[in-house]
This record gives sequence, structure tokens and C-alpha cells, in this order.
Amino acid sequence: MSDLHIRCADLIDIDPVLRFWREAAEGTSISDDHDGVARLISRDPGALLLAEHDGLLAGTVIAGFDGWRCSAYRLAVHPDCRRQGIATALMEAAEQRFVSLGGRRVDAMVPEANERAHHTWAPSAAGDPRGGSHPQPLTD
Repeated sequence: MSDLHIRCADLIDIDPVLRFWREAAEGTSISDDHDGVARLISRDPGALLLAEHDGLLAGTVIAGFDGWRCSAYRLAVHPDCRRQGIATALMEAAEQRFVSLGGRRVDAMVPEANERAHHTWAPSAAGDPRGGSHPQPLTD
């Protein structure tokens, strides 16, 4: 998708992101509120990546790195935009971020009930097919 723009979220994006997750993401989390997302953006301004298509929010991923491990959360694509390479583009941007920070491996946290997401992470032989963590090596 050539007109896809990926950028880091700002504090003004919090409410649109929360609305987006209610529509596009599987399940909710205890930290899916204004304060939780504000804390994330304030602590790690580059972690929440947004994919925009024609000026509209089309996808998200949280690309967190604590100095030891890289973690991917909230990979979500709007239902009308799926199967267009947005998730791949977001994960490529997340991987670039991880490598630039010195990360060597990413774990994707996937809810057990999210069958569609497990297929995305299926290449990981080390991943638990029932859910949880799906480790993937990073390449330079």
C-alpha cells in the first residue's frame, strides 16, 4: 500500500486510538484507558506506532523495548483494511525500531482466543499455539 504512512503516536492520538482498538482489536486490557496509553506515550514516545491510510487510522502496534526484551502488543488493523499489507508494514517498522535500540528478539503477546493472530505468528516453532508469547529472532 503505497499511500500508507506510519508514525509514532502523540498524546492527542489517545482517544482516537482507544476508539480504534474497540473496533479493530481483539479483546481489551486493563491498561486500555486514557491514563494507560498516556503513560505509555510519555514513558516511551516511539513505542505506539500508527498506520494511516488517506488520513484515517488503519492500524496500530505497540513496539515496546525495556532494554532487555522487545515486545509487540496491540497489532490491530481496521477490518476494512485487512489483507492489504498494513500489519506487515507495522511489524517492519517495529522491527526497525527494535534493531535500532539493540534488540535481538521480539515476543508477540497474543490472547489465546485470537485465532487470526496465531496464524500471523505461526512460523515461530517456539511459540505456544494456545496463546501467550511468540518469540521471533530479529535480523539486522
